[in-house]
Amino acid sequence: MDFNEANLIVKHSHRISELAKLTSKNNNIDASLYEKYDVKRGLRDKNGKGVLCGLTEISEVTSWEVKDGVRTPIPGVLCYRGYNVKDIVKNLVGENRFGFEETCFLLLFGKLPTMGELSEFSEMLAEFRVLPRNFVRDVIMKSPSKDMMNMLARCVLNLYSYDPDPDTVSLPNVLRQSLSLIAELPLIAAYSYRAYRYYNSSDGSLIIHKPVAEYSHAQNILHILRKDSAFSDLEAKVLDVCLILHADHGGGNASTFTTHLATSTGTDTYSSTAASLGSLKGPKHGGANIKVMQMFENIRENVPNPTRQNLTEYLYKMLNKKAFDRTGLIYGMGHAIYTISDPRAEVLEKYAAMLADEKGRGAELELYNNVAEIASKLICEQKNLDKPVNPNVDFYSGFVYSMLNLPEALYTPLFAIARIAGWSAHRMEEIACGGKIIRPAYECVIDRREYVPMKDRK
Repeated sequence: MDFNEANLIVKHSHRISELAKLTSKNNNIDASLYEKYDVKRGLRDKNGKGVLCGLTEISEVTSWEVKDGVRTPIPGVLCYRGYNVKDIVKNLVGENRFGFEETCFLLLFGKLPTMGELSEFSEMLAEFRVLPRNFVRDVIMKSPSKDMMNMLARCVLNLYSYDPDPDTVSLPNVLRQSLSLIAELPLIAAYSYRAYRYYNSSDGSLIIHKPVAEYSHAQNILHILRKDSAFSDLEAKVLDVCLILHADHGGGNASTFTTHLATSTGTDTYSSTAASLGSLKGPKHGGANIKVMQMFENIRENVPNPTRQNLTEYLYKMLNKKAFDRTGLIYGMGHAIYTISDPRAEVLEKYAAMLADEKGRGAELELYNNVAEIASKLICEQKNLDKPVNPNVDFYSGFVYSMLNLPEALYTPLFAIARIAGWSAHRMEEIACGGKIIRPAYECVIDRREYVPMKDRK
């Protein structure tokens, strides 16, 4: 921010505050009207079930089953193209190989690749894993931002200018752009972080590692982020699992729905991706794992002796808006769809335990597990819920990233680095099967008024 911008903020701050109050006063819809007009707020019914507004073959999120007309909660299931994600992870680990590339192939093309297809696809991604000439200097280095999600969005929009055919929305062209973005996002995130650190930290070093063609997606992320490029096999495998678990989550989550919405307008791939990045950034979506980390830091500060009784008392204060950020939320607990369990959290908890054992951080994991158990009971009691509340994937992902020594500024970008695979698959599905612009309805509930000439206004 330069001197003139700072002066403008000071000069107009009071008036802007007053105008904001006017905005608040004139945007106050009576809550009873939502029921009167049967509005599905958040595109969900009163039971929290999403309003059906599209069809997809890419992934499925399930937490209920219906038998004899009775809807019964079941442990959560996440499937990619019909394959249970737990089975995908289990088989990849059993074969001791990396799996994000295979997951991308599955999501994009609807089938598990053969060895030859996977090898060819991985080689293609490796060749796309390069930014345009001088892009780092001209785009990333010139105005680094402290917020890496904003940097991702800005850089993605800038890539439009480097594309020889940015606007054609044919499947071959969109696939080319998608493969390029899948390969480039880790570079943009890592280089953006390094550029910001160079200008805004005391170490004063600028490290730009080029990717290694023989490395997997997960290996390259650790390689380009770390000064010494060193990482253990377990670290890379755990990060690979994180990428797989975050690669997609149905068509209705906020950022993927944004992809469908933007794509339905006929816009270009870069604009669609930037819109989805903006949606993912929010703390109610992709930014939740950072809130979980901040919450646990607050718990450690205020509960130095974390006995079950002390934790229960403090979590009770949080639920009653008397502790942490006073929102009444325990972050990382509960999910809009999953009831009994979030399958991603179950998988991640297992790998968090493996990393905690290697890193000597078992006591921290025990704290996480104790908070999850206590919070589940307290939330159900406090809100009088008849369904269980359990940890979601964000509850453990930040802790895993911290054990991987990844900077907090990149927690949400790592989500985007994985989810770009799902966004790309959904964008191509919308192009192939869509055809109609997505246009839900909003009921206008203000009375019509006669225009008042300037001289008669008060």
